[in-house]
Amino acid sequence: MEKRVSRWVSLGLIAAVLLLFGAQSALADMETCLECHDDVVTANDFMASVHGQQEFECLDCHEVEDLTAHVDEGVLPGPVNCANCHDSIAEEHAGSVHAQNDVGCADCHGGIHTLEEAPAGKQSIVNGCNNCHEMEGYAESTHGKAIAEGNEDGASCADCHGLHAITGLSTCDVKVARSFGTDACITCHGDEEMMERNEVYSGAVHTYLASYHGKSYRLGYPELTATCADCHGSHDIYPEDNPAATINLENRADTCGKCHEGSSRLFSQFYSHGDHSDFGNYPVLAVTFWAMTALLVGTFSVFWLHSLLWMIRGIAENKEKKAALAAGKAHIEIPDGHRVYKRFQNYHIFMHLLVIISFLILALTGLPLKFSSQHWAQVMMDFYGGTANAAFGHRIGACITFVYFGMAIVLSINFLFFRKDIPGMWLQRLFGPDSLMPNFRDIKDVTGMVRWFLWKGPKPTFERWNYWEKFDFIAVFWGMFAIGGSGLMLWFPEFFGSFLPGWVFNVATIVHSDEALLATGFIFSVHFFNTHLRPEKFPMDFVIFNGEMHKEEFVEERGDQWKRYQELGITEQFFKEKTSSPLYGLILRIFGFTAVAIGVTLLVLMVVAILGGSH
Repeated sequence: MEKRVSRWVSLGLIAAVLLLFGAQSALADMETCLECHDDVVTANDFMASVHGQQEFECLDCHEVEDLTAHVDEGVLPGPVNCANCHDSIAEEHAGSVHAQNDVGCADCHGGIHTLEEAPAGKQSIVNGCNNCHEMEGYAESTHGKAIAEGNEDGASCADCHGLHAITGLSTCDVKVARSFGTDACITCHGDEEMMERNEVYSGAVHTYLASYHGKSYRLGYPELTATCADCHGSHDIYPEDNPAATINLENRADTCGKCHEGSSRLFSQFYSHGDHSDFGNYPVLAVTFWAMTALLVGTFSVFWLHSLLWMIRGIAENKEKKAALAAGKAHIEIPDGHRVYKRFQNYHIFMHLLVIISFLILALTGLPLKFSSQHWAQVMMDFYGGTANAAFGHRIGACITFVYFGMAIVLSINFLFFRKDIPGMWLQRLFGPDSLMPNFRDIKDVTGMVRWFLWKGPKPTFERWNYWEKFDFIAVFWGMFAIGGSGLMLWFPEFFGSFLPGWVFNVATIVHSDEALLATGFIFSVHFFNTHLRPEKFPMDFVIFNGEMHKEEFVEERGDQWKRYQELGITEQFFKEKTSSPLYGLILRIFGFTAVAIGVTLLVLMVVAILGGSH
């Protein structure tokens, strides 16, 4: 009772002083509160704290609306709201896993009334987190040791998880959780200057993003691929030569085996961060890359020049023909030029349809992965529903490719050994006029075309197959070896990794990627031009869709074939009395124009990506 009376006397005296001077100092306010709360903090300790140094008063944090009711009746003030001053930090904390688990400011910052400036260095952050989180393996890890040694480039808890906006990885969306395993690492390891001054490999981020794992992550599907943490660990990250490291030579097979069941020691020799630009460390990759680059540059240089010269000469020839007609000079008329002859059998048409369908599927699903940094690639991948669906579609396209390639092998064997309508033994057939195998005549035809390009001679006529058609056919066999073989290795890595060293998958990736770029670029530019877009055929040649050619076109373009058929007396065997129906023609025209439109669009996107530095 006496103590309570004493407190009332003190409060009365303090109130009188405040009324007398018309102001209330921080010390006076604190002394008022400390009459009852001296067990919480002393005046000296509070004034030495961060809040005291900034001249905060008790009532700045504790809202006491009625002092009499608080003292006399024990009416408690409202809860402290740190957001009144720390609004941005409070907003981050509100959505964090700490807030979800009722971990407040004081739980991390300790004695709020005696709060001091945080010690310099990241070690204080680690120490604070250690109060609740064991973080097994962190102290012995590369990051933990760097922090303990005072290296501020080392990764503390906050560098990866943040200070206040901390996401609960076990409860958040799977994409967010999986992305974290790479996002957190890229923040520092993408800083090449930081990596170099710490003697850490500076190309880790670049090489990861260039890999299949990284491309799937970049396209927005980290849940379907390996993140940095899957291979290197999260808290217990050790140097490669540490026996406990997940990437240690003795542990790699087990690490890879988490995703690739049955991973072997050979399989684990895969270059996770292989760089084809680093000849010193990866000579096989460098040689493979530059060989493929030379193939691309050489092929496109020759055939794009060929197409350009052809376009110029073809446009000029069309103008010459129109001028001749305007002058009344009729071109040479061919008797019964309107009659229709069959150039392709139904199985040829079916095979070509398979080629078109499979090629478009492969291009549509493969190019977004190759150019994963492009916005259009991400849009396309989202349209497919993710990289897993794209991979499934890609494999369907591959299976169709194997089907038509198998058909081509069967037809080739039948052509060489069994057909009765082709004269000669198999070697004569192989290099004969009905064969797609290049021969000496093709040299003559190429020379004749170049002379025509340069206005040095007439346009040559051809046999059943011309030199660019033969090139396309041979390219299928080369493509099946390069693209098909490497594709199978990447499709079934565990099987091939059981008897081949893992670095062959790095080689296969380069070959598959660059050969696919060559194939798509060639088909959508050179092949489309040679077949459909050249001035003589623009906008499309439908012979491959209906197998039909008018006699006038037959004689003009493949005059040597027509002469040979006349000499053999077999021209009428190819005469087609009943042509394809209008409905069939309409459907295939829609299909053909759609295919060309898709191809040209993809070609434009590829050029934009390459010019933007994506390859």
